Amino acid sequence: MLSKVSNRLKSLTGKDAAAWAMNNAIFLVLLVLLLVIIAISPDFVSINNFRNILTQASTRIIIALGIGGLIITQGTDLSAGRMVGLAAVISASLLQAAEYPYRMYPDLPMLPIFVPILLVAAITGFFGLINGFIISKLKVTPFIATLGTMIIIYGVNSIYFDRPPYGAQPIGGLSQSYMDIAQGSINLGGFMIPFLVIYAALVTLFIWVLWNKTRFGKNIYAVGGNPEAAVVSGVNLVRTILTVYVIAGVLYGFAGALEAARVGSATNNTGNMYELDAIAACVVGGVSFSGGIGTVSGVVTGVLIFQVINYGLAFIGVNPYLQYIIKGLIIITAVAIDTRKYIKKK
Repeated sequence: MLSKVSNRLKSLTGKDAAAWAMNNAIFLVLLVLLLVIIAISPDFVSINNFRNILTQASTRIIIALGIGGLIITQGTDLSAGRMVGLAAVISASLLQAAEYPYRMYPDLPMLPIFVPILLVAAITGFFGLINGFIISKLKVTPFIATLGTMIIIYGVNSIYFDRPPYGAQPIGGLSQSYMDIAQGSINLGGFMIPFLVIYAALVTLFIWVLWNKTRFGKNIYAVGGNPEAAVVSGVNLVRTILTVYVIAGVLYGFAGALEAARVGSATNNTGNMYELDAIAACVVGGVSFSGGIGTVSGVVTGVLIFQVINYGLAFIGVNPYLQYIIKGLIIITAVAIDTRKYIKKK
């Protein structure tokens, strides 16, 4: 066994090492950045910080899994963050505590928590259907289609949010039972597992099964890899694209409802830029914009890497505006590496 490994190492050339470095360059950069964070503040490595990172990453994982499926089909979704915000505002407005004096709907009886969550998932799923229709039937590029719906959804959300008599005030005073579904934890062997982590794990399992164990999942990869060949093979291109955008929309709605409960309030700017973080996490995790390539584990890994970096930079007190610059450079680097791989394959 050792001799085989030794022979393999001897057979490696400088070209092989360069190729490996290029394929893993983004991970090397992120590893160096993480080591710098730990060197500056060794306290960063702790169970409490690990739990906080997982909690904050949970809703981002749900969003990224929705966008990941779109990227595999050579699509994208710039409206994802605004859908998250719309879901957060609507669910928060319907689940304010009965005793809160500034309720948006003062005469509304207390609703079962699952009702608003299902409602917002249906609303965002409908917007996902619109995205899919514009892209698959009207043949508008995903970037332009979702850019347009992003603006529309933000307008819809702002109109809903800026309602009399209180106007554009943060929607707070959420019922405790609603916040508990996102802020609570379960004790497993002395380790507190946040509910959000459990939800993210269940969604991850569902998407893994969908992508890997169903005909629909095979169709997603076929459409992304070669749409023309997929159609010739009998794949319904329109139905596949419509379905993947609807699923993504539903996931955004669920994530938005959880995000409002996690934070304890919502505004029309909730979810702003979340789509860019999700897209970046997908690319870092190996989901290719060339289509047909990507894994659930890669998406989850990409989100966790980004969340560790985000949390770590904030932990050591890096200027928030500088954090945007760092994240932007990471996105450009990841896409550049992905593009280079695609060109080499061609």
